Amino acid sequence: MVKITYNTHDNKTHSIEVQNGLTVMEGAVQNDIPGIDADCGGGMACATCHVYVNEEWQDKLPVKEDGEEDMLDMAFEPKQNSRLSCQLVVSDELEGLVVNIPSKQG
Repeated sequence: MVKITYNTHDNKTHSIEVQNGLTVMEGAVQNDIPGIDADCGGGMACATCHVYVNEEWQDKLPVKEDGEEDMLDMAFEPKQNSRLSCQLVVSDELEGLVVNIPSKQG
């Protein structure tokens, strides 16, 4: 289990334990974290699990693949640190990960 912190756009913090092997999106959905819609269920066919990853984590995450970049183009207010949480698989290396949820999903 890995502790992940989800910060919502209204400044609420949700720190939860997520099982290794799940995605950051699945952890949010299973724990009713508001703001992660996950309309496609993690198939990278939408951008409704969009999050902003805190700067100190960007180099610790796997590189964005082209498909993720394409989906992020459809996200609400994408930034350099935008990621699809369905593409972030939880492992011990992600202990303490902090993600920020945008004010809406695109």
